Amino acid sequence: MFKEFKAFIARGNVLDLAIAVIIGAAFGKIVTSLTEDVLMPVIGKLFGGLDFSSYFLTLGPVPAALQGSSDYAALKKAGVPLLGYGEFITQFVNFVIIAFIIFLIVRAVNRVMPATIADAPAEAADVTLLREIRDELRARKGA
Repeated sequence: MFKEFKAFIARGNVLDLAIAVIIGAAFGKIVTSLTEDVLMPVIGKLFGGLDFSSYFLTLGPVPAALQGSSDYAALKKAGVPLLGYGEFITQFVNFVIIAFIIFLIVRAVNRVMPATIADAPAEAADVTLLREIRDELRARKGA
């Protein structure tokens, strides 16, 4: 069983996947920081300091200590049922920004690295002959 596991781990696609997951996690942190620390403050400044996370609806009773509070995190921590549509908007904007950044990266990589299409292997002689026979039969049928 250990030999099978070792063979499984040693396969190239498993190692490639592991490397992709590690790089993806690191890339995710970079993009999250770019979104939260660079872009969202600029978007907030453009819209007059708008903080989407402060938009929510209270769906249940609020404890007396938090009555009148607009602190979404504190209300949520206190167990107040909330419809946090502002947080959803924030996450949606983050997603759109991340998707756009990934699009730009893929686009740049595609421009830098030209598409290399491997030359198609030569077709076997019997396949070529069968194609010619098929084409001839179609031509006779149509005439």
